[in-house]
Formats: sequence, C-alpha cells, structure tokens
Amino acid sequence: MKTHSSAVLMTEGPIWRRLVAFAIPLFLGNLFQQLYNTADSLIVGNFLGSNALAAVSSSGNLIFLMVGFFNGIAVGAGVVVAKYYGAKKYDAVQRVIHTIAALGILCGIALTFIGILAAPQILVLMGTPDNVLPNSVVYFRVYFSGSLAFVMYNFLVGILQSVGDSRHPLIYLIISSMVNVVLDLLFVAVFHMGVGSAAFATVISQFISALLCLRQLMKSPAEYRLSLRKIRIDRVMLGQIISNGLPSGIQNSIISLANVVVQSNINKFGEMAMAGCGSYAKIEGFGFLPITCFAMALTTFISQNLGAREYDRAKKGAVFGVACSLTIAELVGIAIYLLAPVLISGFNSDPQVISYGVAQARTVTLFYFLLAFSHCMAGILRGAGKSTVPMFVMLICWCVIRVTYITVTVHFIPNIRVIFWAYPITWTLSSITFLIYFLKSDWLHAFEKNGR
Repeated sequence: MKTHSSAVLMTEGPIWRRLVAFAIPLFLGNLFQQLYNTADSLIVGNFLGSNALAAVSSSGNLIFLMVGFFNGIAVGAGVVVAKYYGAKKYDAVQRVIHTIAALGILCGIALTFIGILAAPQILVLMGTPDNVLPNSVVYFRVYFSGSLAFVMYNFLVGILQSVGDSRHPLIYLIISSMVNVVLDLLFVAVFHMGVGSAAFATVISQFISALLCLRQLMKSPAEYRLSLRKIRIDRVMLGQIISNGLPSGIQNSIISLANVVVQSNINKFGEMAMAGCGSYAKIEGFGFLPITCFAMALTTFISQNLGAREYDRAKKGAVFGVACSLTIAELVGIAIYLLAPVLISGFNSDPQVISYGVAQARTVTLFYFLLAFSHCMAGILRGAGKSTVPMFVMLICWCVIRVTYITVTVHFIPNIRVIFWAYPITWTLSSITFLIYFLKSDWLHAFEKNGR
C-alpha cells in the first residue's frame, strides 16, 4: 500500500495543500542535493587551502554547462509523463518512462566521454589560472567519470516527481548526501587524497541515489512501474520528450555558457576572487532552493492539470505558487545579505576571500524575488507545453545581454562589482519580459489549446 500512496494526483484536493505538500519534499531534497557541492567546498577549502577551493569553484559553472542540457531534457520528459498521468492514460505513461530510461543510458554514456575529453581545453578557454588548472582538470575528469549516475538519477527522479512523488527522492538524497559527507571527510581530511577524491565521493553518492530511484520505480504501482526488459526507445514518445525537453536543455546550456563567461571574467581577478565568489555560489545555491522547488512544483502541477483539462485550477495554482516563491525567496535573500560575512568565512578564513564573497552577496541577494518570478514563469510555461518561450527570454536576457554587458563594461570599468551587477540587471529584464507576456497573452486560453 505504501507504494500506491507515494504518487499524488495534483488534479484533486485543495490547491495550496497539493502544491505545498509537493514543494516541501522538493525543497528538502534540493537542500541535500546542494550539500554535495557544499561539502566538497567546505572540506576542500578548510583542509586543502584556497588553491584547491578555487579549482572546485571554477569547475562548478562548467559542470552545470555539461550536465544542464541533459537535466533540461529530463524536465521535458517529466512534463510528458505528468500530462499522461493526469489524463490517466497509463499505457502512454508506460511507453514514456521506458523511453526515458533508454534515453538516459545513452545520454549518460555520451556525457562521460565528452566531459573527460573536453575538460582541459574548456578550462583553458575559461582562463583558469595556471596554478589552479591541474587541480581543476583532475576534479572535472573524476566528476564526469560518474556521468551515467548523474544523468540516470535526474531522468529517474523526474519520473517519480512527475507522478507527484517527491517523498522518495527526498529520502534517497538524504542517504546519498550523508554518504558524500562521510566519504569527503574520509578521503580528504583523513587519507589526504587530494581534490580529485572529493569528486570521487560525489560520484559514489550519486550512484547510490540513482540505484535507489531505479529500485523504487521497479516496485512502483503498475501504472508507472519500470521493467528492465521493457527499456527501449518509442519513437513517438521520444519525439514528445525532445520537443518538450530540448528547449529546456538548450536554455540550461545557454545560461551555463553565460555563467562560464562570467566565471572567466572572475578568474581574471585572481585566485582569491575565484575562491570568494565560489564560496558565495555555494551559499547562493541554498538561497535559490525555494525558487527552484516552487518552479518544479508548478511544472508538475500545470502538466497534470492540463492532462485532466482542469484549466481554471491550473491558473489558480500558478498564482499561488508564484506568490509563495517570491515571498520566501526575498526573505532568504535578506537573511543571506545580513549573515554573508559569517557564511563566507565558513569556507575560508582568508580576509580577501571573505571580502570578495561578501561583496557579491550584498550586490545580488536583495534581488532574489526577481529571479523567483522568472523561474516560476518559466516553470508554468514548461508545464503548459510552451518551453520555447522561456528558452528565448533567457537566451536574450541571461545570455546575450549578460555577456555583452560584462564584456563591454569590464573593459572600461575593471572592477569585479561590475560583474556582480550583471545578475540583478538581467533578472530584472527577464522578469519584465515575462510579465508583459502574461499580461498581453491569454495564457489561460493557451492552457486550453495545449490541453486539447
């Protein structure tokens, strides 16, 4: 009976209760997911020094560039599953989930080779300092040796979340995060195995969480149970997955590419700037959790209600989700603004590192509500099957304008704060664009059109 109670139909019951009950495990799950990278940085920064911390920090944006595309595909796959699940078309659900599993295996293998082979060249293009480069290459290559685990975890957990099950992914992330922290301490602090061992700990932990997700899906209710012998590509379902997921994947890669350019400009300010900004990035990851969890919850909520043709319910859920995300995001931003010196010092006690991290935190955190609005709008549109809209908005605002602004402005004003301001400026532009789109377009009618 427990397996049947894990999935939740978002088309029934009080809207606020469904969204909050789904979003809370997502929040907690993402919290433990964030512990993966944060544990690496905390332990590496305190036991191996600022050079090793800079190596881990400089790899972050590049890792998301490589992984983000496949994560976007996973999001699109989840939209397809949620839509058929909401419509109670379980034969279609079966075809989708087995296509997702097959696609995940192929993507994981491809990413392994791409990541390992491309690491040195991309890190050099990013302008990684010579004294940091060797550690960065080691960390990056070890990390991507576990690509199959990272990709399969995201694809499989996407299936679970699309049927309303956010509880099991939370449990698996808690387990794998605890394993990661223990292995980090063991490899780095006790055995002094170097920066690559921190990545190896993350790989082992991710394999554990992927296997747990696989096990859960293999014993789930028949409607969305995964069978190894049925894993194959269904061309019709693959087409739907790609049409929904490709814009999200491109969007993730574009944003990541822009952030790689940002990181390249930060690298020019030296090792201390890299370590300080990298430390803030880890804190920011926690600050973004309420934003990402409500955006993910809204995608599932909208998708399921579209499948069930509950259009008015979808609209009410969208309004509630956006309001919650904005409020919580801004409260978190204010807290980080006030606590920034203490939080940054937890990664590295060097005054220069702290100074850079605090400067970035106090430039961007009060604008978290803008980021929340943009992410929620993107999540709603993905759930409505209109993933190309957020792709183009973020391509223009978060990539073209952000990179152009930094490239031009830093040339004339060589101050790192110029780079920090790129984020609030582009968040503002994307939020205004999304607001105009929703005010000008009949988005409820768009729900109905996509639901037919």
